[in-house]
Amino acid sequence: MTLTVDTLCTWMNKFADKVETNRQHLSDLDTPIGDGDHGFNMDRGMKAVEEKLATKPADLTSGFKTIAMALISTVGGASGPLYGTAFLEMAKKSASTDDLNELLEAALAGIEMRGGAKPGDKTMVDVWDKLVPEVKAGNLTEDEIKAAVLATKDMVAHKGRASYLGERSKGHIDPGAESSGYLFEAMLETEGLL
Repeated sequence: MTLTVDTLCTWMNKFADKVETNRQHLSDLDTPIGDGDHGFNMDRGMKAVEEKLATKPADLTSGFKTIAMALISTVGGASGPLYGTAFLEMAKKSASTDDLNELLEAALAGIEMRGGAKPGDKTMVDVWDKLVPEVKAGNLTEDEIKAAVLATKDMVAHKGRASYLGERSKGHIDPGAESSGYLFEAMLETEGLL
């Protein structure tokens, strides 16, 4: 599965549309267990990404760097650095490969390293960890994505703001997991990507 500059731009624009459509929902998810601003922060970040990608990047590496910098500079909280790191790691990896599987694996490793989270901590890592192998196996489906996001609902948070709530963090879907779900849904909908 080869990623091109065109498919990267289409993928990001679809992701931006999903975030914009669901920004209130994402912030509502964030309200009981975080700062209540995840959706609005991500929407601001993805609008910045769309603006930057309106000028087609010269290559994948510069495309990924552009996305990363836009997110890091505009998205508040932990999400900016975490998503930014994912795209920075993909930028580094894209110097040697345009294979989507290898790029996603590099992104996941970056998120885990940056946030210190592991599967089961009720973070975006739970979604990435479950779905990156599905992409690799050619099995990514909308149902798989929804199940990976929903699985965070019954977890107790061990990282981030939600971890302060302990057991009370149960019963809430992690907002970063939900927005990561949109990223994978947008990937699924990008023709020629999978």
